[in-house]
Amino acid sequence: MPSSRDDLDSELMRALADGDDLALNSLMEAWTGPLIAFFTRLTGDRAIASDLAQETFMRIYRHRFRFRQNERFSTWLFAIGANIARNHARWRNRHPETLLAHEEIRELPPATGEASPDEHVVLRERQAAVQRAVSTLPHDLREVVVLATWHGLSHAEIGKALQISTKAVETRLYRARKILRDLLAKTLEAP
Repeated sequence: MPSSRDDLDSELMRALADGDDLALNSLMEAWTGPLIAFFTRLTGDRAIASDLAQETFMRIYRHRFRFRQNERFSTWLFAIGANIARNHARWRNRHPETLLAHEEIRELPPATGEASPDEHVVLRERQAAVQRAVSTLPHDLREVVVLATWHGLSHAEIGKALQISTKAVETRLYRARKILRDLLAKTLEAP
């Protein structure tokens, strides 16, 4: 039995490459949620995010023989996802009249606790403000913020996924956080 998620993912990819197509179902079960969350934060549209996640798994299946067992599956997955998101962003820029603007991004529910209903409303408003601010970032900055903040990838893993240097990741994170800090300065002030 695998000792960690990384080991299990590697084992599943090995099985997939060996012809066990059902191994993809297990990978999809484990990674569809995080992948849709990643795309939703990048595109602002859950339906588009779902389509992009499906495309990502199709590419994983198509390129199953290219996976290197010494690498983390999550890094490979988000590298493929980031490329698909970039392609989608380029397509959207070329076809702006065919896309509808997103109304509202649904955020994960706040952590449970002893907060009052008023505090929950304030928390949701802050979450929405942060998500709106993140969605205004240029795509290259948004990718880095989403992978670091919501998916917990290290700078090295983000660099590998996006095919940029670790220093470039750090620079993009610094720039993104500065922009977000300026955008959210008044919104996130304590009431």
